[in-house]
Amino acid sequence: MTTASGNPHEATNPLAFHQTPQDLSDRVALGLTRFLRFLADRFFAKRYGHRAVVLETVAAVPGMVAGMLVHMRSLRRMEDDHGWIQTLLEESQNERMHLMTFVAIAKPNWLERLLILLAQGVFFNAFFWLYLFFPRTAHRMVGYFEEEAVFSYTAYLAEIDAGRIENVPAPALAIDYWGLQPDARLREVVLAVRADEAKHRDVNHHFAHQLTA
Repeated sequence: MTTASGNPHEATNPLAFHQTPQDLSDRVALGLTRFLRFLADRFFAKRYGHRAVVLETVAAVPGMVAGMLVHMRSLRRMEDDHGWIQTLLEESQNERMHLMTFVAIAKPNWLERLLILLAQGVFFNAFFWLYLFFPRTAHRMVGYFEEEAVFSYTAYLAEIDAGRIENVPAPALAIDYWGLQPDARLREVVLAVRADEAKHRDVNHHFAHQLTA
């Protein structure tokens, strides 16, 4: 299904869902997410392209870490993973493509590249231990991360539509990856990325529910 604009990424409403915290685990996950959101808001303000570069390098970590740990658990227990590993690794790859796209758009400076190194190093280790002992909280936190990502990309779209951010041509790698029109621009890229984030949100909240059952 497509909208009047003909863009399939506008066919659904990615803003329609928020997972209400149900217990302490959920509240911890939401609290961590809001703290990191506060830091991002303070550092980047409305520099959404640069914000995306730093945050997407962190966003690509959970799927890889969780996929690795689920893989090892499957080996130890000699049981099926029920498709979790492939889903998590695909999420990680998708987030990496988000990063490569926004690197081409925003062209991060040396300070942002240093921040990427520090953020990824700290977050990788923190998420590894969180997932090892509290996988449900980890998935819930990623679900909340993705809720915030949807919010941020919606704000990014608003800035583009208001003319405050230039609607530059889409990078070639983004056109190839999402199958966009050859003359696609930044707005179409942000719509595609936002749709991806909404999907990751739903998948991670579902995994958290599965671990509750």
